[in-house]
Amino acid sequence: MTITELPFRASTTQASHWMAQQTGTPWDLPRLLENGLIPYVWLDYDASLPALFGDANGGYPAPIFFEDDTRRLAAGSDDVLITITKDVYRIVAQLPPPGLRRELHELRFLKKDLERLAGKLERAAAAALLPPPEPVASAGAQESQAGICKDQVLIAFASLLKINLEQALDGAGGIFGDEGARVKASTKKSKKNAVWNPVTLALGLNDVYRVPMAQLKRAFGTHDFLREWDEDWKRTLGLLGK
Repeated sequence: MTITELPFRASTTQASHWMAQQTGTPWDLPRLLENGLIPYVWLDYDASLPALFGDANGGYPAPIFFEDDTRRLAAGSDDVLITITKDVYRIVAQLPPPGLRRELHELRFLKKDLERLAGKLERAAAAALLPPPEPVASAGAQESQAGICKDQVLIAFASLLKINLEQALDGAGGIFGDEGARVKASTKKSKKNAVWNPVTLALGLNDVYRVPMAQLKRAFGTHDFLREWDEDWKRTLGLLGK
C-alpha cells in the first residue's frame, strides 16, 4: 500500500503504512502509541451523557490519552475502552464506569500529528549523523549543563504540542513569558545559542499547554540527552505529588 496523501483523520492501517513510507521501518498500533500519538474515535451523540457533547448534537472526535486506556491498546486488546477523555470543549472528562467501548477499526490518527512525528524522527535521524560537538570553554560548558539546546527541545517535545514550538522558543518570552524555561546565557552568548531547562519546560508544557504527564515522562525515558535530567525530573514530580 502506497499513500501519497494522508486523510485528515487516518485509520490505524493508513497511519502505519504512511509512517513506514517515511521511515523505512514497520509501524503498527503499539509503535504509534509508544511514540506519543493520540488516537481518536468518533462518538455519536448520547443523550445519557449531555455534558460530554455540549452543543455538538451530531457527535465529535474524542481523544484517547489516559495512560490505562492507551496501555490496554498497546498490549493488543481486541477493542477500544475509553474511561477518560475530553469533552467537546476539550475539558478532561471521566466517563461513568465501565466507560465506552468501540471497535479497533474506529481508531483515527490526526494528519497533523503524524506529520509532526515524521518531522521529529527525521530531525533525530539527522542529528544522529552529526559529528560529536567540539569541546567548549568552561563558561559554555556550564551553560550547556544548565539546559538543552533548541534542536534537542524540538526532538523531545515538538510532537507533543499543537503550537509551533520552534517559533515559541524563538519568541522574546522564551515560550512562557519572562524567559520561562530558557536559561539566561552569559553576556557574550546570544539568544540564538540559548539553552532550556527541560524539567521547567516540561512542567510548563503540562500546565500551560495541557501536554499529558504520561507523554512527558515517556520523553525523559526515551531520549539519551534527557537521561542526566531524569533524577531531577522524578524528584520534582515527587515534590509536586505527580
